[in-house]
Amino acid sequence: MKKKAVVLCLVLLLVPGFLSSLSYAQKKKSPKDLPLNYRKWLEEEVTYIITPKEKEVFLQLENDREREIFIEAFWKQRDSDPLTPENEFKVEHHKRLAYANQFLGKEGPGAGWRSDMGRLHIILGAPQQIDRFENLSEIYPVVLWFYDGMFKYGLPNSFYIMFFKPSGTGEYEIYSPAQDGPASLLIHYRGDVSDYTAAYNELLNVDPSLADASLSFLPEESGRILSPSIASEILVNSKIPSVPRESVKDAYAEKLLAYRDIVEVDYTANYIDNESLAAVIQEKSGIAFVHYLIEPSKLTFVQVGERFRASLEVNGKATDLEGNTVYQFDRTVPIDFTREQVDSVRPKLFSFQDLFPLIEGRYKLNILVKNTMSKDFTSLERDITVPPLSGPRLSRVILANKVILNSAYRGQNKPFLIGGTQIVPSPRNDFTPQDKLYAYFQVLGLSQDLAENGVLEYTITREEQTVSSTSKPLAEYPDRTNIVEEFPLAGLPSAYYRIKVALVGQNKNEVLSEQADFFISHLPVLPRPWVLSMPQPPTADPLFSNILGNQFLNKKEKDRGKALLAEACRRSPATSQYALDYCRVLLEDKEYQKVKEVAGPFLQTDAKFDFLLYIGQASQGLGELAEAIARFKEYLEHFGANINVLNSVGDCHHELGNWEEARIAWQRSLEISPNQEEVKKKLDSLKEKK
Repeated sequence: MKKKAVVLCLVLLLVPGFLSSLSYAQKKKSPKDLPLNYRKWLEEEVTYIITPKEKEVFLQLENDREREIFIEAFWKQRDSDPLTPENEFKVEHHKRLAYANQFLGKEGPGAGWRSDMGRLHIILGAPQQIDRFENLSEIYPVVLWFYDGMFKYGLPNSFYIMFFKPSGTGEYEIYSPAQDGPASLLIHYRGDVSDYTAAYNELLNVDPSLADASLSFLPEESGRILSPSIASEILVNSKIPSVPRESVKDAYAEKLLAYRDIVEVDYTANYIDNESLAAVIQEKSGIAFVHYLIEPSKLTFVQVGERFRASLEVNGKATDLEGNTVYQFDRTVPIDFTREQVDSVRPKLFSFQDLFPLIEGRYKLNILVKNTMSKDFTSLERDITVPPLSGPRLSRVILANKVILNSAYRGQNKPFLIGGTQIVPSPRNDFTPQDKLYAYFQVLGLSQDLAENGVLEYTITREEQTVSSTSKPLAEYPDRTNIVEEFPLAGLPSAYYRIKVALVGQNKNEVLSEQADFFISHLPVLPRPWVLSMPQPPTADPLFSNILGNQFLNKKEKDRGKALLAEACRRSPATSQYALDYCRVLLEDKEYQKVKEVAGPFLQTDAKFDFLLYIGQASQGLGELAEAIARFKEYLEHFGANINVLNSVGDCHHELGNWEEARIAWQRSLEISPNQEEVKKKLDSLKEKK
């Protein structure tokens, strides 16, 4: 039973898109390794409806808690109406399973779900009509099921399924027009089994509908074919088995596996599919920013009084190819709407957009977005590269359905805002014939000759056939770095296309090129999102020097990192976080006096306690032991016991000859952590002191 809650779901329909798979290296188990109840669930209860990806993930789960979470998510993904108390799909599936076990396959030794009849009943449900031919002298027992209204499942709208007992006894088996043929239904047939017409004519004397179904399960083929239907074989062996799997987006299973140690239990069964885009754009300052957007398939608002609320927690991480976290960030995005505001966004997609700076390198990017009000989550995973500043290159081509010139946000840092031009991309690269396609890209690191004489060529192709081709000298663009080119789509039919951008030199040779795929829909209007983005300070803000400095430290490039941290601190000396980060690296380099100069002013502020440890360590390094002890004691009084600080207090007192004070500090440290051999030796040495 699902929890009853007052929620408003904005279900956002998305064009199916490619979502790159996560890698997962857990050891895969065999079903026989599972506890009995989970093995039964996998091999009996859901064997006909679970997808291969779901099964693969389930076999990698390590404990029963993870399996229970997976099973909850499994049914949630199939719930046709999440707002109702019951999961209608789950209820119907269990009804079909119970019916199969109670009424079908009774003639055989196995459970009903194992029989052909049981399998088809579980997948398709009860037929609209059943005809039985069980006590006739001319034919072996036959049961004919008829289904109607099946087009919604991607099947022929109407069709038959036939079961028979090949030897007249045992359980019913599914009949194949091609593999069995009409002759296999006739008890006294003595003709050539490959003479389908002769066998068909004999069946006509028994029942015309049975004769027609013996060659084809499709009514539209009745009387039109004289040999077994290939379409019927495809229906039974391919299309019908895929019905319960085709309607499920099983990406959630990989996400559940990938984020099981990161996302709280309340969230793990509630993965929301999404479409996403991530691109690296370099600012004039030389700083590269990763611009990204995520469009989840739904955004759930919880009603609180007269307000409708969602709260997004965003966690981003960029990891280098060695597995080191180079940058990690968090955002909290509260959304608080009136009923009128909710109604205005109800029919629209939702797009969360953001950006962050990143230093040169190749990375795995993971963005996790949780809605803390509805306890669901979605994620973005990408391989991204921030190229070096040197060398000629074209950036990725970003396709947009709209461009806003002279944006009101000019001068600010906003996702997909380049200078004063706002790019409005779609992660699906989808357009209507009435749209204009805008291609945005960057041309970077060119020689003077290429910058002055290079030509940009644009080619649009469909199935490798050129649809249009244009060119324009690079020198004719007012901004030769940030290029926006417009392409009207009127007159182009609905289809998939590719646009190629090439930079050509004076001798007509292609120097650089990039391309992007897009789709023109037959629809006159496509749904476009309402956008929510986080405000960011201008690129010149010292915040970005601090972020980039820490990134260089995380990549073990200490000198570059230290210089940027110093710059951030110099430009905003009153920002405590900048000072703390700079003091940390100064301490590593034993620049103790500089630490005191940077940290000292904060002793008169509310941030005082954050700097006590650094000032104490710097004072100790300078031999100013009395001050060091005073700062350490202030730290301990505020934050409580800390073995490293207690050990430092003991060291300072020992150096001053205060043996008893040193003994007290070290003993307290050993009470907290007894396995400190070096501290024990120091304490033992005091026994010789008077």
